[in-house]
Amino acid sequence: MPLVLQVAAALIRDEAGRYLITQRRRGSHLEGLWEFPGGKQEAGESPEACLKRELTEELAANFAVGEKFDTIRWEYPDRTVVLHFFRCRLESGTIEPRESQTMAWVAPERLDEFAFPPADRELVARLRARSA
Repeated sequence: MPLVLQVAAALIRDEAGRYLITQRRRGSHLEGLWEFPGGKQEAGESPEACLKRELTEELAANFAVGEKFDTIRWEYPDRTVVLHFFRCRLESGTIEPRESQTMAWVAPERLDEFAFPPADRELVARLRARSA
């Protein structure tokens, strides 16, 4: 039976309209590629609760999870990933990487300059089109 992972990811924008992206750590699946912050859902956890937990763990701040933007299902050779993307905003604290991951704030029209996993590329194209 193929592995199916439910993942929640955040679309966080700053005042300038740039998106926060992070680089996958060495030793992780798809290491070195860029992604929108978030992580895997635990059993019995909603995508929203997962995202709130993951963002606090990864970025040391508290975020409000807003509306769902998109859901993308992607089949890799060894797993299927179902990505739930939500618009999020900083509620309190300072955004700091807690897991030694590299972070960048990137304008929508520049997102395609970064290497994203295949599952994220369709979303990146949509975000770029909306900024045009």
